[in-house]
Amino acid sequence: MASSVSADGYLGLNGAISESQTKNLTDLPAELLEHILCFPLLSHDDICNASCTCKRLRDVCHGRGKVWGHQYRLRWPRLQKYYRHNECCDWLREYRTRHTVGLQIRLTVESISKRFFTEVPCVGQVLGDSFAEIQSLGAPEHFCEDELLFILNSDKWKSLTLKYYAKKILYFLRQQNILRSLKLFLEQSPVQQSALEGAVLVDQYCNPLAEITVASISDQLEEITDKVQKMLRIKNPSHPSLRRAPDAGVCFHVDDLELQRQAVGVLNCVLYEQLQYKGNELDYYNPLNSYIHQVIQRHTGIPISLSVLYMMLARRLGVQLEPVNFPNHFLLRWCQKPNGSEDIYDFVYIDAFGKGKQLTAKECEYLIGHQVTADYYSAISTTEVLLRMVGNLLNIGKRGEGNEKSYQLLRDSLDLYLTINPDNVQYLLLQARLYFHLGIWPEKVLDILQHIQALDPSQHGAVGYLVQHTLEHIQHKKQPVQPEVKRRSAAEHVDVRYAAGLVMKHKRSGYNCVIYGWDPKCTMSQEWISTMRVNQLSSGADQPFYNVLVQDGTCRYAAQENLEPHEDPLEIGHPEVGRYFSEFSNTHYVANEELETRYPEDMSETLCTVRRLYHRLLPSSGGNQIQAQETAEPAEQQAMPM
Repeated sequence: MASSVSADGYLGLNGAISESQTKNLTDLPAELLEHILCFPLLSHDDICNASCTCKRLRDVCHGRGKVWGHQYRLRWPRLQKYYRHNECCDWLREYRTRHTVGLQIRLTVESISKRFFTEVPCVGQVLGDSFAEIQSLGAPEHFCEDELLFILNSDKWKSLTLKYYAKKILYFLRQQNILRSLKLFLEQSPVQQSALEGAVLVDQYCNPLAEITVASISDQLEEITDKVQKMLRIKNPSHPSLRRAPDAGVCFHVDDLELQRQAVGVLNCVLYEQLQYKGNELDYYNPLNSYIHQVIQRHTGIPISLSVLYMMLARRLGVQLEPVNFPNHFLLRWCQKPNGSEDIYDFVYIDAFGKGKQLTAKECEYLIGHQVTADYYSAISTTEVLLRMVGNLLNIGKRGEGNEKSYQLLRDSLDLYLTINPDNVQYLLLQARLYFHLGIWPEKVLDILQHIQALDPSQHGAVGYLVQHTLEHIQHKKQPVQPEVKRRSAAEHVDVRYAAGLVMKHKRSGYNCVIYGWDPKCTMSQEWISTMRVNQLSSGADQPFYNVLVQDGTCRYAAQENLEPHEDPLEIGHPEVGRYFSEFSNTHYVANEELETRYPEDMSETLCTVRRLYHRLLPSSGGNQIQAQETAEPAEQQAMPM
């Protein structure tokens, strides 16, 4: 049976199409047309083009209809929770607004790389004007966050610079929201404040890109509570905590002291024996020990984080425990008198870090090795608990190695501490010095210093010194310095063997890294050269040195004789990669526009090295891809009409 196809009609037998059988696409029912136009592969451009062809399709693609609703859900699936089910709205207008805002956000993110490549980027300093423009478009804040997440979740190895700054902006925006929530939390009466909610806010602020909520943490606590109740049911089927409704939260109390002891005994058994929770003695100063979601995930923590967890679980079982700000070792206290007491000897003190061990007041002193006054045995407020938690993080940040991670922890913990206690002169001065040291946000430094001077005029010496040098820094920034351009073809660079973007291995230390800069000779101070024993190298300091991003998150300055190209190049998981590179291309990193301006001849050298060393790793089209990168600009010029 022969047949033929017509764009305008249906097939008849032997390919014959009678006029009565002829049908146009637009003759189909509206519901079927909507179904066709909701095909997943059709983009918003396709829908726009279809709606411009005729009135029939324009009517089917009207703003409040199914087609644009489908396009909106396809492009922004995470935003559906902000709309009521089957809500009727102008989806075309919603799409246009969000598309316009998305483009503006993308332009904002792209502009930050050009403005802050030479400095430590402080997002809070630069977002004011940019996001004022975005907010003027009328988009809700959650859409800005969704657009940034869309950038971050795009192709893994592409748009690294865009992702680098999108991540910093998202970090900043979420932190601002968390600070607002923390301020509202602090305005509540002490009775209303939950230690769990406070711990979650601290956790969220230090980990703003993680999905941490009070609800999710509470659900995990309920799972532990369920385990405790199952074991308690075996020991005492009539225990009152078994009758607690799941939605009762922590508003529940068992009066009988013996029944409380049963609950605490089973809690210890489940938490420390069954679930293997323990104090992290081997890695005590790891900041993860202070984050409540990590404590639950890793089953380890420090005294205060384990105490908050233990206290919230005990309250779910009807046992009211109170936090005790004991020096060097946070504790909980449990009153043994039915009508309450203020006598420190009427309490049992629980060491959550020590597997729930119960101590007398005297044994608490043995724990820290010296006597303390009765004040240290008093219960403290939730705000004081948060100050101690944040203070621990501050101390960890100060103990850090001076890398990006420790500086970020110090900045975050200072922000939190000064939100809770805004007039602490010691930490205000530390914050001003930190910002000054990092060379960021000088205007903010001046505001902090002015506040310090108003609080404590005796600090005028330290304040005056910082004010003078901050003003000099601001003046210096007004005189932009052109970036130094290093060309490989220059005579003084003849010994430079490697180029930016190459993935390397350190011959002695064994670490993997990527080059993001170089000097023809070592440019560090004589003190650094002596400390690092550079003179013991065969070529000493008189050889090229390379700035490298290391897999472990550090930045190092390595001698040429200690580096060699990696035999099997791999992605370098360093948080600063996106600041310098736009893409990981399987064998090497592609310099972004700003880095290429500094090293204009390095990219071609990198590509030559890649072709020479890794031809076996390249796919069949790999050589063509490299050649395409090298000749992209000339080809573009050839394509232009003369």
